[in-house]
Amino acid sequence: MITKSFAAAATAVLLCSAASAQQMDGDFASSVKNWTTKPEFMSPLVDHLPASSTIPSPKQVLGQHIGAPNTLHYYEQIISYYRALAAAAPDRVKIIEIGKSEEGRENVVVMISSPANIAKLDTYRQNLGRLADPRQINAAEAADIIAATKPIYHISGGLHSAETGPPEMLMELAYRLLTEDSPLMKSISENLVVSLTPVLEADGRDRYVDWYYRNLIDERDDMNKPGGPPYWGKYIYHDNNRDINFSDVSARELMKFYLDWHPPIMHELHESVPFMYTYSGQAPQNPDLDPILFGELPWFSNFEMAQMTKYGMPGVWTHGFVDAWTPGYLAFMSSNHNGMLRMYETFGNAGATTMLRHVAPEVQSSVRGGDYTKRDWYRPLPPYKEVMWSMRNNTNYMETGVLTALDLASRFPNVILENFYKKSANAVEAGTKDAPYAYIIPAGQADEARLKFVTDVLQMQGIEIGRAGQAIRLKDASYPAGSLVVKLNQPYGRLAKMLLRLQDNYPDEKLMTYDDAAWTMGLMTHTKIVEITDKAVLDVPVTPYAKAVLAGSISAPGAATYAVLDEGSVNMATLRYRLKDVSVRIVDAPMKAGSQTIPAGSFLVPGSAYATLKPQVEELGLKAVSLGRSGSVTAHDGTLPRTAVFSTWGATEKVGWLRYAFDQQDIDYDLIYKERVRQGNLRADFDVIILPNQGKSARDIVFDLPMKGKPLPYTKTEKYRFSGDFGSTEDIRGGMGLEGLMALRKFVEEGGTLITTGNASAVPVQFGLVDDITTSAPPKDFYAPGPIVSAKVLKPESPIFYGYQGDMTDAKMPVRWADNTLYALPDRLKGQVLMQFPGGKAGVMSGFMREAEAVKDRAAIINVPQGNGRILMFATNPIWRWQNFGEFRMLYNAMLNWKQLGVTDAPPSAPPPVPEGQR
Repeated sequence: MITKSFAAAATAVLLCSAASAQQMDGDFASSVKNWTTKPEFMSPLVDHLPASSTIPSPKQVLGQHIGAPNTLHYYEQIISYYRALAAAAPDRVKIIEIGKSEEGRENVVVMISSPANIAKLDTYRQNLGRLADPRQINAAEAADIIAATKPIYHISGGLHSAETGPPEMLMELAYRLLTEDSPLMKSISENLVVSLTPVLEADGRDRYVDWYYRNLIDERDDMNKPGGPPYWGKYIYHDNNRDINFSDVSARELMKFYLDWHPPIMHELHESVPFMYTYSGQAPQNPDLDPILFGELPWFSNFEMAQMTKYGMPGVWTHGFVDAWTPGYLAFMSSNHNGMLRMYETFGNAGATTMLRHVAPEVQSSVRGGDYTKRDWYRPLPPYKEVMWSMRNNTNYMETGVLTALDLASRFPNVILENFYKKSANAVEAGTKDAPYAYIIPAGQADEARLKFVTDVLQMQGIEIGRAGQAIRLKDASYPAGSLVVKLNQPYGRLAKMLLRLQDNYPDEKLMTYDDAAWTMGLMTHTKIVEITDKAVLDVPVTPYAKAVLAGSISAPGAATYAVLDEGSVNMATLRYRLKDVSVRIVDAPMKAGSQTIPAGSFLVPGSAYATLKPQVEELGLKAVSLGRSGSVTAHDGTLPRTAVFSTWGATEKVGWLRYAFDQQDIDYDLIYKERVRQGNLRADFDVIILPNQGKSARDIVFDLPMKGKPLPYTKTEKYRFSGDFGSTEDIRGGMGLEGLMALRKFVEEGGTLITTGNASAVPVQFGLVDDITTSAPPKDFYAPGPIVSAKVLKPESPIFYGYQGDMTDAKMPVRWADNTLYALPDRLKGQVLMQFPGGKAGVMSGFMREAEAVKDRAAIINVPQGNGRILMFATNPIWRWQNFGEFRMLYNAMLNWKQLGVTDAPPSAPPPVPEGQR
């Protein structure tokens, strides 16, 4: 085994005499030695800290060294420390304000480098922008730019609020970069600009620190430790690292920063597995990413693993954990834009309490690393089966890793820039010589709102879109003037291709993937987007397409009634809620009004509401036409429901995506928890209750967090002022229980509509709210990581499918596969099935599904009348993240037409005849 003394000696050459000649902080050395639970958990890169008379240390500003037991810092404290550094060293620290968080906290990026580099930041920014677009320069010019530029190495922490160590460590790293006078630090300072995002999820940091001090600080054994708070940020919790369409405002701001500054490397710091995993871009790898990336990633990860193993630090490994298939992780914005994503997972305690950790039970049998405690080629010095782990251990590992990565980058700054330029040039070349060459979004599609959704997401990421002023005529097809063209011979053509193509290129279905296998934007949004393999498309003249602005139309004032045509827009739901004080009727079946076709689902609005209706129709991109009289139209009252959305306390994330969509689209609802459901009398307050996909199982939704250990309050107090948001409770443990189920049953029997989505649809079946429907698990080898599959609409006349006629081919439409629970009904209840999965390989439209025959003809939407009400069960999840925009309307239709969901109910089957002898 490598000894600590040998590791220290091996590193002495690196640190050299300049560092030893500096005055060091003896209190720091003594403190961190005591806080580090084993000598081998320390490295010679971080066992010391210079004392400075000009730069304030973390202890001088915050009162403690970083890694102090039982100490976490709130966001305001963290930002104030960087402000203190900038005030002390304005020539070496630059703070860039990039926006505000969801709750109004400032988002900043901190730049640290030598005075010479900080003085040239604007020049570097411009140069990196020129390297990012090789169409504007030649190879010789690129070489000159590279010689005159320092790469930006961006590091960020705190995306996941329970991963508390990175925001702490980054403060010490910043101080060390500014004060340590060693060859290593000089090389980093002279050859790199280090930029930091102190906390990616600023709102969640404060909420989590509150929770830690209130509920977790005394927990010292991971076997019985409670979980975290119900919320980090306002909506999406851990999935903020799966936010492929950038719903989160902080993510959008970081994307804007990236496109302005083009850091070639973005390094995201996470916490989970022991003791430190460094990302290598393992298989399955997305083949649309540049091959150079898959050489760069192990170059860094293997160097870090080798160096830290040399220091005697156990449990540093690579490979075997996170793959490179899905492009939706936040820092993937770098790889998606021809840079390099870097990522660590460091062992963390979800707080600053020193804790007994059990590694051996955390054995995984899949490709996610196997048994962590066993040696393998990618894990040469495994972690221990049991360990006393501290925040300082976490800091030592993470900071040693980051300094090692910065060491490597500072040795090869030109190589990093050359690779960045070459990947950008390769992207342009690939779009020029390899089919497909473009994607066309044909003009004339009925719903402009969905087109805007797609183009906004593409343009937000710097993807160029052109508009054809004339009709496009290609070898195999023609497209009307006004069609949008995304040519792939552009720097971000690879990203455009990844987002728009079918995911039919998964390299090996035997491999699991860390997230979804499919995300095709056209299928997800039900937008027509055509892949073009005719190279002539590159010569089609286009003008740059400005950001889409919806512009609806309405007939002149004075009509008795206006019909707002339902052409599939999600904004129909927004309009209805904005007209909540207007009496609106909804058309039951398609009809003709003169030469105008009025689709089913269209709204009939009285002419007296014209002044209110007109600006809304125009803003939302809808079309309203005048009708002389509407008395002969078959329509029903569009009475808005009093809606509740139920959330457990222990699994709010998937509910958060639904809440986000509702809030974006101005849909009114009350968020309720176990406390309100247990009170009963739900029908007095609500017409519709939505039980969304959440937790891991139906049992989780009913019983939620087990009633063990101490109460876990989530309330706002003078001391814990960031708690109690988006709901409040004296104890998050326990769920609605059987008492809540009985209240839901009564709600339905008294005329309420219960809507369930995804895994929540198993609740009515498994807990007896519906009869004669069964659930089962798929075969053992079944694997369906979020593919997009075909669904067959069996009741197209149902209000659920208003607006979808143009989205269906032979009554089929694309939906995202949501949950592996399979539903079965007896033949006499088949009339309750509104949609089913055809199944089989042919039913998979994008991504993949192993054992796809298992889902053949399984129910996708079930409509069950019950008492005076009904239960509508989506086996799909019609609001999955901010992605399957094309499915949102099905849920909104169910809500807006809650009184009409029985119009397609099949009459009950006649009872079998009684044998004559038994009469």
